[in-house]
Amino acid sequence: MARINQHVHVEWRGGTCRVKWWSGEYLPNGRKRYESKGGFTDETVAYQHGQNKLYEIRHGTHVKNRDGATLMTDWLDDWLDAMDHGHLTERTYRSAVETHIRPYFKKQNASVADVDILAYRAFKKHVNSKLKAGSAGNVMMVFGMILDDAVPRLITTSPVERTRRRGKFVKKPKERKKDMTPEAVEQLAINAQTVFGQAGYVFIWTMAMTGMRPAELFGLTREYCYPNWPGTDPRPDPEESERYDEDMERYGQGGELMPAIRVERQVQYADSKLQFFPPKYDSHRTLVVPTFLADLLAELLESHDRDWVFPAILGGSLGAVNFDYKYWRDIADGADERSGPRTRGARPAIPAVPSFKGKRLYLLRHGAKAWLDEDGHSKFAVESRMGHEVPGVEGVYSSVTVPMERAIMKTLQERWDGLQERLTGKNV
Repeated sequence: MARINQHVHVEWRGGTCRVKWWSGEYLPNGRKRYESKGGFTDETVAYQHGQNKLYEIRHGTHVKNRDGATLMTDWLDDWLDAMDHGHLTERTYRSAVETHIRPYFKKQNASVADVDILAYRAFKKHVNSKLKAGSAGNVMMVFGMILDDAVPRLITTSPVERTRRRGKFVKKPKERKKDMTPEAVEQLAINAQTVFGQAGYVFIWTMAMTGMRPAELFGLTREYCYPNWPGTDPRPDPEESERYDEDMERYGQGGELMPAIRVERQVQYADSKLQFFPPKYDSHRTLVVPTFLADLLAELLESHDRDWVFPAILGGSLGAVNFDYKYWRDIADGADERSGPRTRGARPAIPAVPSFKGKRLYLLRHGAKAWLDEDGHSKFAVESRMGHEVPGVEGVYSSVTVPMERAIMKTLQERWDGLQERLTGKNV
């Protein structure tokens, strides 16, 4: 005997019963659209299931049958299409999806609703067996966002297991770093000069003195570098006209103007070609440079006619080569003498720099910040120079003033002068 109320219908068919409930929607012909579920052997249980669905519909947590049946592969397409992130972030997320998540669930022909807690754990086990801990964690982070974003349209709750901190605190391991000394930077610069010429020498000192990110240095072109900038600024944004005028009054050559580099972009690969992108976190900024570095930059640009401030060995962008493998490892770790018919060119032996041996190029950026902190510059000036957002009231009310910039130039120049005195034994 069927059990019926206004919105829930239970009816027997053979040895089982089916419950139907009104979805809250209407068909094009004006009739109510119903959803259903069969296979019940207890009429009361079936009826309660229908009532629960009505409760979910009233409270906005109901997942329609057709939505719950959405395949994971289709949801991944929708999720990727809706991404709105920076180039590097989007590339990372897309790589996780296409390399690990999509192949796994496509093979299973799984719907989003099929991914319950057990399916989630099975995928996590699969990823952990294939990747190192850091890479596996990144894939699971992306997968967690994908499932979280499926709530409440495709699934009622996310099966993602959140790590809750319980028990004894365990400190995360931190990369071991040594203090960056001017002597170490000078040796790195000399090594870089051996590897790719004067551009290498100036590249190392520019990174150490400005804290620029590698991709920002790789993409630095003449129009944004002293002594050309700000006079050669392309001024692409009409809304920034006030800043452009202020830059002309504040930076440049001669008199009281301060030499500076403008960070407007970085280079990254996209669609199989090297392209310009905004700097990470849209951290457009102006970086004053000490006098010695301004002189080095002017001499370097005078010595070549490339658009790139720091051209690679063959003249192109350093972003187009595997810098870590082709350049940095020899610069930091040292290399044997290179000669003979099978080598690209003779090159003397390169000594290792102990404090950077086996370490990342990025630690030059870390060292740049440490120098600014040691010299006692304001937190806002330091973080702004590094391209970081300063949170809270300090970030809203503070600004980088001319005296702050001159103080930075002064202390950086003093580090260079002190190095020259120690190397030559003469006062600079």
